[in-house]
Amino acid sequence: MNSDEYRELFQELVRAYYRDVFEEKINQLLSDQQVNRAELSKVISVLCGVDVADSKTFSSDIKEAVENYIQNHRVVHRIRACTLECVDVEGKTICQAACPFDAIFYDDNGQQQINEELCQQCGNCVAHCKCGAVLDRKEFLPLAALLRQGEPVFAAVAPSIAGQFGENVTNNQLRTAFKSMGFKDMVEVAFFADMLTLKEASEFNQKVLTKDDFLLSSCCCPVWTGMLKGKYYDLVKYSSPSISPMIASGRVMKALNPDIKVVFIGPCIAKKVEARDPELKGAIDFVLTYRELGDIFAALDIQPEDLPEDVSPQYASRLGRMYGKVGGVSQSIYEAVKRLFPQKAELFSSRQANGAAECKALLQEILEKGVEETFIEGMGCIGGCVGGPRVLLPVEDGTRHVEQYADEALIRVRPNRRPYMEEILEGLGIYSFSDFTDPEKMQIFEREF
Repeated sequence: MNSDEYRELFQELVRAYYRDVFEEKINQLLSDQQVNRAELSKVISVLCGVDVADSKTFSSDIKEAVENYIQNHRVVHRIRACTLECVDVEGKTICQAACPFDAIFYDDNGQQQINEELCQQCGNCVAHCKCGAVLDRKEFLPLAALLRQGEPVFAAVAPSIAGQFGENVTNNQLRTAFKSMGFKDMVEVAFFADMLTLKEASEFNQKVLTKDDFLLSSCCCPVWTGMLKGKYYDLVKYSSPSISPMIASGRVMKALNPDIKVVFIGPCIAKKVEARDPELKGAIDFVLTYRELGDIFAALDIQPEDLPEDVSPQYASRLGRMYGKVGGVSQSIYEAVKRLFPQKAELFSSRQANGAAECKALLQEILEKGVEETFIEGMGCIGGCVGGPRVLLPVEDGTRHVEQYADEALIRVRPNRRPYMEEILEGLGIYSFSDFTDPEKMQIFEREF
């Protein structure tokens, strides 16, 4: 099976689950004498988000595992041996060349393997593999079980969602689509990016005292943070300890209502791994990519472009929405520093690493020579999140839509005293901007590397 066939099978499983013929569908698929039952069973298990071995009771075991879901840390799975049909002149396959962590190697038998100690499960190998040798775990069916039970589940959408489901499809139409699936509501992760911008602007003010100081950011990118935690750990002391906007959305919402579930919708396979990180686990319950969501819409015959708008008051700022593209974080922090700490604005100079290769090169350069800029942003995908491995649009189109969506924001600046922001922050015990320098109050927005 290849990636397109995996998508078709995923849609079949979703459709069967909602029609209450799930077990029958699995038994039908496995009864085909033309298929490799062991391989197909593994594929079905991964597409259903669970770990179930093939057996005589496989279909009922899968259903039970889906409805009693336990989040498993492993996201990327090898389905079968690589065909090695795409080896280039340097002896590397497409996925091997795309791996930011050099985790793919050849064993003594000439078979391609994944070094699990080096692998950060970013999903680049899955996105680039043409033969279907690797596959990322899908989490929708366990989520569907909760949605069908009426659990309070919220969809938290990344800023890069703009335009992904149609040129003229609005977020308000997507909200209608989510509610039709059983979600309680949809929220913009850009709003929580706004909170982190206030925090990192405060950090910039505290840590950058001269033009020789600098702050590493882009907490939103797990590939960047994975590099820092791995090969470039000596640079962690220069890094912001901020969590990503995704994790912030889950932590903040659950601090205000512990009974809810939060589902992140974004372009990135690596976000599935980030949600499982032991020090971050619990903030986000499920992660769906744009491609998965598109397949779910197709399976359930949901067409967002034909739906009415479920209008919500605007609460995310223009710059919070700009987090979806490379340079958006730098621009956001600069605007906040300029407004909140104008005396520090002249010290602010930024540099962006655009894509995994540039991230590695820049971190190595900083390690060896230092850096002239005072604020460093790294994005593991070309173009930023709009270039993620599971987007539905070319990078150029995704960037255009994010910029347009940001320009449509009614909130143009990011002071903390504005509608909704002040109310939410006070719910967290943050009553003034000076609280962003209080280590105890900032724990909700921080992680330990």
